[in-house]
Amino acid sequence: MVLESLLSPFKAEQRPSRLLFLGAFFCSVAIVLSLWIFKSQASLIMVFLTAMAALPLIYNTIKMEEEKDLQGMEEKWLLKEHAKALKAFVYLFIGATVMFAFWYVVLSSDTVTALFQTQTTTINAINSKVTGNLSFTGNMAFFSKVFLNNIKVLIFCILFSFVYGSGAIFILMWNASVIGTAIGNFVRTELAKAASMIGFDKIAHYFQVISMGLFRYSLHGIPEILAYFVGGLAGGIIGIAVIKHDFGTTKFEHILLDSADLLLLSLGILFVAALLEVFVTPIIF
Repeated sequence: MVLESLLSPFKAEQRPSRLLFLGAFFCSVAIVLSLWIFKSQASLIMVFLTAMAALPLIYNTIKMEEEKDLQGMEEKWLLKEHAKALKAFVYLFIGATVMFAFWYVVLSSDTVTALFQTQTTTINAINSKVTGNLSFTGNMAFFSKVFLNNIKVLIFCILFSFVYGSGAIFILMWNASVIGTAIGNFVRTELAKAASMIGFDKIAHYFQVISMGLFRYSLHGIPEILAYFVGGLAGGIIGIAVIKHDFGTTKFEHILLDSADLLLLSLGILFVAALLEVFVTPIIF
């Protein structure tokens, strides 16, 4: 397939920044096609098409990581190698997220309403559960809720990757669309306020608003998504090992050990992301 040939897993790990543009490209193509062919269901179809475009690259990269596990190298070396793949995945996610936000800001209101309908409904449902300034006890309860909800998403990522090879990409691209919608809505709202108050001559203020929008959600969003990628990589590696009939061998035990380390790492990152979301982000913004 044409999209599959754009970048190999090896090149993706060597130059992960390229995936920033690849994620943006996949997202833009998906939005154009969904508005053109499936306008009534565009909010979900664009996520599906973006994930489908990234699927071959993600699967082949996970397959390459599983082959590294079979080399019998020490765990420290394996984690460094896996870090290259995870860095590439994060760049892909950021590229898609930024492009979702970009299209939310530049498209007309009617198009935005149709294109991001499901994402907006999801964000409103989340925001309705958060009320005012919470006490320390309230913050701890909210932290527990956020952390447990994120663990549920992590479990889905692991299961999807184990069963479908790289199925977690669908969940992650859905998260990219939701975060992109939140960023785009924040930027669009603040730009409208700025335009009505100070006019269009304060260009620097607009760039400040855009930067604030990106930073507000990336502060906890990037480590959160990184945790999902780590979990998805662990599930995918085990799944591919089972498909290749490595089950029951010494090599499979080594793969399980590596995957267990990745799962513990993902839980640790997810814990930090929840702390940032509940205790740090509200203070800054």
